[in-house]
Amino acid sequence: MDSAAAGIRNGLFLLEPMPKEIPEMPEPQAICNDVSRSAIFIVATVNGGAEEAATVRSWCGDVAALVRSVGTRAPAGKLSCVCAFASDAWDRLFGAPRPAQLHPFRDIGVGERQALGTPGDFLLHIRADHMDLCFELATQLLGALGDAVTVVDEVHGFRYFDMRDMVGFVDGTENPTGRIADKFTLITDQDPEFAGGSYVIVQKYLHDMEGWNALSVETQERIIGRKKLSDVELDASVKPSRSHSSLTTITDENGDEVKIVRDNMPFGRLGAAEFGTYFIGYARSPSPIEQMLENMFIGRPPGNYDRLLDFSRAVTGGLFFVPSAEMLESLADRDAPAVAAVESKPDTAPTDEPRHQGSLNIGSLKGIPQHE
Repeated sequence: MDSAAAGIRNGLFLLEPMPKEIPEMPEPQAICNDVSRSAIFIVATVNGGAEEAATVRSWCGDVAALVRSVGTRAPAGKLSCVCAFASDAWDRLFGAPRPAQLHPFRDIGVGERQALGTPGDFLLHIRADHMDLCFELATQLLGALGDAVTVVDEVHGFRYFDMRDMVGFVDGTENPTGRIADKFTLITDQDPEFAGGSYVIVQKYLHDMEGWNALSVETQERIIGRKKLSDVELDASVKPSRSHSSLTTITDENGDEVKIVRDNMPFGRLGAAEFGTYFIGYARSPSPIEQMLENMFIGRPPGNYDRLLDFSRAVTGGLFFVPSAEMLESLADRDAPAVAAVESKPDTAPTDEPRHQGSLNIGSLKGIPQHE
């Protein structure tokens, strides 16, 4: 199977055979940590040329130490950080070898219903039970990078009651845990040079809460595929094939469900009427998440799309590779790739325009048509 990854054959999702046991491998980053009460998601681009690229490479060796330094001040806060890199950035910063399935985010969908890639060279997923820990670590990490990078998207997420998303349903119910989560998220012998690594896809969704809240609870439940209060999955006899839970459930050629680890977080700004969910999904290949997005935005079969997208709009998208903790530290010692000096990106250069928390100058959904 090529590095573009699996697809659909005879209506079934195909992925490399699941290893029965996870062999000894480098320590992964904190991708399968328990869901926290707070999170900061930062997507940034690397500025300038060779000097700025060298700064980022050197910084890779300091990330773990900065996490320890901040985290030891409040051990009960469960501070962690995942650092990941996009395809183009990997080539510019580190060169060969490169992760086998790392590629730019694939645009999916047409018209008003689209999942589109947006600028971003690296991702920071910072988690803790207290926002002050997240904020302090983000300050230290970005401070160490200085003018070498530009933040293009920043979202501060929070746990909403009993693990609910902004539209009121429990999120992440089907997440695998423990060793099972490792099997679904960690690269093993299918790409041995990058064992212990993972892939992560992120998207920021903005919700039309006025339109959503105008729906009956029963209609909302049919769109999601679960009971709103109890979180119990609707019976197959009444759950629509276009429900969110139906379209994001995929199986391999043996009929076994292919899972991912989600750590989504709600976010919002009342003054801007901005209400959203930051989707973040980890997997050992980008293919299952890409297939889920295709089912949602195009439909399974085509046209039978996720009705949640009538009330939720994806405004960012990025695919990143998460090196193991050991590899992340060792990237500081990588030589610069044997290519021309990195050129600055005019489309991501800082401007004098006002910026919003949530970034990309994305505001509210006031202009989205209301739905019945």
